[in-house]
Amino acid sequence: MFTGIVQGRGRVVSIEGATLGIELPSIEGLQIGGSVAIDGVCLTATSVSDAVTFDIIPETLQRTTLGGLEIGDEVNVERSLKFGDELGGHILSGHVMDTAVIESMDNDDYAIRCDSSLGEFIQEKGFIAVDGISLTIGKTDGDGAFKVHIIPETLRLTTLGSKGINSNVNIEIDAMTQAVVETVKRAMADQEA
Repeated sequence: MFTGIVQGRGRVVSIEGATLGIELPSIEGLQIGGSVAIDGVCLTATSVSDAVTFDIIPETLQRTTLGGLEIGDEVNVERSLKFGDELGGHILSGHVMDTAVIESMDNDDYAIRCDSSLGEFIQEKGFIAVDGISLTIGKTDGDGAFKVHIIPETLRLTTLGSKGINSNVNIEIDAMTQAVVETVKRAMADQEA
């Protein structure tokens, strides 16, 4: 489990097939088998040294931005939540649903569009994770487009400040919102039947 409070940026130092090597801001206490969110994607450490390696399955490469990483790219890093840690963002699983595109940026306002099939789960003042960053949703069109307001500290600490228009980002929908919407849809379908 993660909180969406990015702890720093890592740097891709190796790519060998579907194995990424990433220098993390800190490896203190990290062991083989430990979970780390890389750009919001929950990955398992397969070796821990100066760089930490992660094996990535084809489904993850297809559904996220990780398949497009190159050596030298920076990524958002969050270590898994430990009992007693502060929960400053919202609960995330690191199970990215899809990618989205940054359509515009106006100072601290970012307009993002994802697949319209996710639109019903994106609610104004709800939560969303963009590249693993816990954000509150601003306006939404109900068809996959939404705005988020980003504070300067988030832009400084994460890779979001280095993204441009048409950049792809990973999206994880708030699980509670998704569960409520799906439950209501099933209940309404049962009533109509």
